[in-house]
Amino acid sequence: MPAKPAKDRLIDAAFALFEERGYDATTVDDITERAGVGRTTFFRTFRSKDDVIFPDHDVLLRAIDTRLQGSTQQTALVAVTEAARLVLRHYLAEGDQARARYRLTRSVPALRDREIAGTQQYQRLFREFLHNWLGGGQDTALRAELMAAAVVTAHNHVLRRWLRGLTRKPEDEFDAAMAGVLDLFTAAPETGESSIVVFQTGKDLGAVLPDLRRLLGSTEDRG
Repeated sequence: MPAKPAKDRLIDAAFALFEERGYDATTVDDITERAGVGRTTFFRTFRSKDDVIFPDHDVLLRAIDTRLQGSTQQTALVAVTEAARLVLRHYLAEGDQARARYRLTRSVPALRDREIAGTQQYQRLFREFLHNWLGGGQDTALRAELMAAAVVTAHNHVLRRWLRGLTRKPEDEFDAAMAGVLDLFTAAPETGESSIVVFQTGKDLGAVLPDLRRLLGSTEDRG
């Protein structure tokens, strides 16, 4: 069986050591020694110890952008859903490594900050794409921002449930969550105007959406 590439060995070694010794107590030298490579190889592959935790972030950003830009005006919302699905499937394919990252980002503030910054980059791609899809005017900038935030929130809601072992069917839940999100910002009342609602809640998305739809309905009834 051929040896793993140096990048994969470094990632495996780093995650194992972070679990054994803790993130702060693990050095680059510890990682390279466990992986059987030199420091030069490490820094040719990663810019820092943090980068080992998020090795495919830039790859995912490019994949999202490629999927979005490959759509048409008519297929834009399908592309948004499929671009978000790319990220979910990447985490699902990582399996235990994704769960180890989740534990680390919960316990190391610097990694949590890095994760938040990465999420903001994903959201920016969706926001810019949706803004262009809506026409690119100043009057659509806020709507695009809210739509992008809803997409990322729905994705993260399902991903966290999977990481916590609360679902065995994350893709089914993702489909349901995205359908609910798309309904919220594409359904229009009889006046022809769309409604957008942004909210924060600790409840499950599935429990909130029915009440939110009822609220939207009552608001539309009042005209």
